[in-house]
Amino acid sequence: MKSIRKNGNKKKEEDVLYWIKLSDYDIDTAEAMLRTGRYVYVLFCCQQAVEKLLKSIVVKVMNIFPPKSHDLIRLADLAKVGLSDEQGLFFEKLTNYYIETRYPEEMKELSQKVTKELAIRYFKETQEALKCLNQLLK
Repeated sequence: MKSIRKNGNKKKEEDVLYWIKLSDYDIDTAEAMLRTGRYVYVLFCCQQAVEKLLKSIVVKVMNIFPPKSHDLIRLADLAKVGLSDEQGLFFEKLTNYYIETRYPEEMKELSQKVTKELAIRYFKETQEALKCLNQLLK
């Protein structure tokens, strides 16, 4: 893995902020998708929000560019985030919504499985996870 460029802390801070802004955008998009009834995309955007915030922590803690990975458990391990069993299970489930949404033939089946209630629950759990992760950036 590449370490952060030589211009040091300024570049590192910029990279951390970059990932935070992307995460904020994704959770805002998840909320918009919830309002419009696009529940599969709520879960996809929730996964993306957590992924990007974890990547900001990887940059801050490890001083490296984050890997091109969508596996939330792997990213949490790399970021040295100690997950509870409950958080780990949630991250495992949420990771699946990145992979599954990449294949159009699965979208119909997936959209039938993702109910409004499930989307609301995942959205709320994601907000809580983001709150915890943001504390690690302070």
